[in-house]
Amino acid sequence: MLIQTRTIIVKAGHTEEVIERFSQPGGPMTKIPGFIDLSVAVKKLRKRDAEEEEVLILVRWESEEAWKAWEKSPEHIAGHRNKNSQEKPDYLISTTVNMYEVKTVKHPT
Repeated sequence: MLIQTRTIIVKAGHTEEVIERFSQPGGPMTKIPGFIDLSVAVKKLRKRDAEEEEVLILVRWESEEAWKAWEKSPEHIAGHRNKNSQEKPDYLISTTVNMYEVKTVKHPT
């Protein structure tokens, strides 16, 4: 299994925009064989006056090959081409992407 994380830092008060973008039903990614699921999580705030908020996108794939199929798909390439022509939202501070190869999983006994 392969897990891709995308940590998105936004100005305070803008997590809903990110959540909505990644929470739309369906989409081309969900049709790729080997796609398991996509989760959206918001970091619990520790300070009431925080200037930044963090959203974590976690995508699970059955294999690296399945992820590569998505990366090379016409839908993914077109999405990035369209995104590159758009201006970055002013509330977006940073995005970090990481990949993890799962070595072990525990299930309920």
